[in-house]
Amino acid sequence: MNRFPVFGKKSDFHLPKNFKTTLVLLILLLIVSIIVSLLFGARAINMQELIDGLFYPGRDSHGANIVRKRVSRTIFALFCGAALGVAGALMQAVTRNPLADPSILGVNTGASLFVVFGIAFLNITSADQYIWLALFGAGITAIFVFGIGSLGRGGATPIKLVLAGAATSAALSSLVTAIMIPSTYAMDQFRFWQIGSVGSGTWDSIITFIPFLAIGLLIAFITAPALNALALGDEVASSLGVHPSFLRFCAAFGGVLLCGAATALAGPIGFIGLLATHLMRLILGPDLRFVIPMSALAGAIILTISDVVGRLVGSPGELEVGVVTAFIGAPILIFLAKKSKVRSL
Repeated sequence: MNRFPVFGKKSDFHLPKNFKTTLVLLILLLIVSIIVSLLFGARAINMQELIDGLFYPGRDSHGANIVRKRVSRTIFALFCGAALGVAGALMQAVTRNPLADPSILGVNTGASLFVVFGIAFLNITSADQYIWLALFGAGITAIFVFGIGSLGRGGATPIKLVLAGAATSAALSSLVTAIMIPSTYAMDQFRFWQIGSVGSGTWDSIITFIPFLAIGLLIAFITAPALNALALGDEVASSLGVHPSFLRFCAAFGGVLLCGAATALAGPIGFIGLLATHLMRLILGPDLRFVIPMSALAGAIILTISDVVGRLVGSPGELEVGVVTAFIGAPILIFLAKKSKVRSL
């Protein structure tokens, strides 16, 4: 049995109706989001300073130096947004749950628990150390939520997974608070991280993130054709040559890798995967061969624009991007839950 069959021969490979238009629009929005991220913040930048900062490293004006600092922040936001967008698409496909998202299923909270544990008891302070703890916590939480959601009649239904994720997230949040309260140091270190921000994005964090992003995206693209078959049900997928359990494990591993790495470096940023994937599925249809790469673009745009909004609203300081995405995403989640009545994919 081929575990990852490539469905759709060349003759059967049809682009979705709106694919080309959507791709062009997303590329244009991506360019716009990069430009506004470089231009706007606590101090607005003019075009001459932007050009100096990007193309003339010898020019050492204050505005040019601000642009150079914003370059790493912008790239970091794009990478994190792409990772969270693809993670959301993978988790929705694996669970067959249209409301699945790393934050809703408690994966972000699991990563947070292990990070705060490392800060409080292991004196961990660097991103290189955060990332392994966050990945481990995200993986353990994903396995636990899926296990709880699979109990009882009907297996892992969408509503059971959402409820299991919500309950697990609440319990883990209590543990996080219990660890932080006795430790002033842990609270000081953790409170900036837990809101979710790309403001700490540096070239070092980008270099740390790249291997995890590359592996996670590779897994997503390899498993996408087989995940299309999984949406038809396990029995149909098996008849088409898919090994459902192995496929779920691999796709979930890719999702946890992307989500855990982004959470470790930027903090628990919610709703990006939910928004990006739902938007792309609404426009392009259910084919994950197209939804996954387009969710990466949409996630990158949404997170980068949200970061700019946070900087403008909070000026002269900034409003963390995790607050902005939650403010936008929560009403949309309520609307989707009410409209779809939590149907499975």
